Order: sequence, then structure tokens, then C-alpha cells
Amino acid sequence: MHRIFTTSVADVYPHYVAKAERKGRTKEEVDEVTRWLTGFDDAELQGHLEAGTTFEEFFDAATLNPLSSRITGSVCGVKVQEVEDPLMQKIRYLDKLVDELAKGRPMEKVLRS
Repeated sequence: MHRIFTTSVADVYPHYVAKAERKGRTKEEVDEVTRWLTGFDDAELQGHLEAGTTFEEFFDAATLNPLSSRITGSVCGVKVQEVEDPLMQKIRYLDKLVDELAKGRPMEKVLRS
């Protein structure tokens, strides 16, 4: 079991927001891509962050967006579409969405519209 699986989403979330904000994006946009991927509404997302939910619990409770399979590309040199572990792939999907935000990609493209 990879240690990220038992890490609290709330511990990593501020890093996602900081990365996006450094590039002129907002916390609201990070929340939007997270909700798009997981199917959570604002209250559910905030509840998971406040509860210290682990990534494993977070994605167990999520209903992954059916378009998430369109998320492709590399994160840390690993192609997200080739990650074999389903939980790690979901985490990498979220990483990739935040990366795309930070790189200035338009929201409609980030959300695979």
C-alpha cells in the first residue's frame, strides 16, 4: 500500500490550491475540478476536508466522472492512463487536473467539455 493512500486529502489540498494560485488560478477552480472528478457537491467536499478523510476513503466515497477516462498525459513522468492501481490512477487524475489548471488550460478543456 502506497503511503499516499492513507494521507489525508486535507493535507495535500492546500498544495493543490497554492500551485493553482501561483499561476493565477483560484481555490474555487481547484474545487470545481475536484467536484467534477469526484461527483461531490461543495458541502461533501468540505466535509471530507474537515474530517481528514484519507485519499482511499475519499475516492471510495466518490462517483468518478464518466469522462475521467479522457484524462491523459504525464504526472511526475508517469502517464496517468497507464497507472495500473485504480486508486493511484484516481489520485493521479486529480493531480493532472490541477496541473492543467496551473498551466493555464481553459476550464472547459480541463473538464473535458
